[in-house]
Amino acid sequence: MKVLHVYRTYYPETQGGLQEAIRQICRGLTTCGVQSSVFTLAKNCEPARTMVDDSPVWRARSAVEIASCDMGSPVAMMAFRKAAREADVLNFHYPWPFGDLLATLANPGKPYVITYHSDIVRQRVVEPMYSPLRALFFRGASAIVATSPTYAMTSTFLARHREKIEIIPLCLDEQSLADPVSGAVARYVAQPDRPYFVFVGVLRYYKGLHFLIEAARQTGLQVVIAGDGPERDRLAAQAEGLGNVRFTGYIDDGDKAALLRSARAVVFPSHLRAEAFGVTLLEGGLCARPLISTEIGTGTSYVNLHGVTGLVVPPADPAALANAMTQLANDAELARRMGIAAQERCRDLFGIREAGARYARLYARTLGARLPARQTGGALEGRTRSINPTVDSSIK
Repeated sequence: MKVLHVYRTYYPETQGGLQEAIRQICRGLTTCGVQSSVFTLAKNCEPARTMVDDSPVWRARSAVEIASCDMGSPVAMMAFRKAAREADVLNFHYPWPFGDLLATLANPGKPYVITYHSDIVRQRVVEPMYSPLRALFFRGASAIVATSPTYAMTSTFLARHREKIEIIPLCLDEQSLADPVSGAVARYVAQPDRPYFVFVGVLRYYKGLHFLIEAARQTGLQVVIAGDGPERDRLAAQAEGLGNVRFTGYIDDGDKAALLRSARAVVFPSHLRAEAFGVTLLEGGLCARPLISTEIGTGTSYVNLHGVTGLVVPPADPAALANAMTQLANDAELARRMGIAAQERCRDLFGIREAGARYARLYARTLGARLPARQTGGALEGRTRSINPTVDSSIK
């Protein structure tokens, strides 16, 4: 079976939580014998076809960016059509309005599913103009994947499509964090008497990092903010004069693993629903670190169980963040127990093999629904019957 994943940006040009989520899904599908490829836009699209891990990546030029949304030209639509012809099933990753156009105008007749990563949060002013296209896009989907039961229950948009929803959480291969430690973070990990709290990710508006910096100011605790992004300058200006807040900029996988494994806790202060899951929470959990996150009604509180794997506090509340950080800073044994629980939960629920198997069964069912009755016997028929068409009750 061959599947083409479709999203606006991807490795190697861009790196972020959603790009990593797609990459991990591809890895999980490989364990099930499903061949993945990715179609994306890029500002520098040469070569037009490259490889990330074992997955081909088709790239077309990003012609313009409107409301943080990359849009392609008719040339990009033709490139997508060519890539889609080689696939059995298409998997669009939402939100990306140009992806809606590709599905409705350039799809060469392939069945498709949608992985729903987030509601539209910031661009609601253009949503009325976009909604007719989106309605066509979702009407044509065989299934809609929500990445957590929490998000499926709290999204007003997903409530309109409950009959199509499947729950398949995001996943992470523990081997992704097995890279050797490099030297760039030695100054952080070599001070066991000074516990630090770490955030890892792209510095975006919805990450709530300005609240984390204020919590650092209130507590005096060491905070490391690893990553880069559009909010970097504003955050650096806020932290000016604070000797306990450090920015690393972009770090490689080895540095990331080192920072996570030596931190007292991973802090994930996102305060808006644009943060639908939080791959960083999986990374921290697999490194046996306790987690601090906020209650925003999304998958972050599905990954991080309050009082078990870490602490969940109200969003946009630096005092609450400060209290949670102080509690874990002062109680190393509590932090250790929560870190072990976080690791066990991530291994049990968010492994790539289980996610890959769920997607493979979903694709098989999608193909079975499109094939003539005489072609749906044998192994394919058996696989399509094994999946619940609504919500998989084995996800807890």
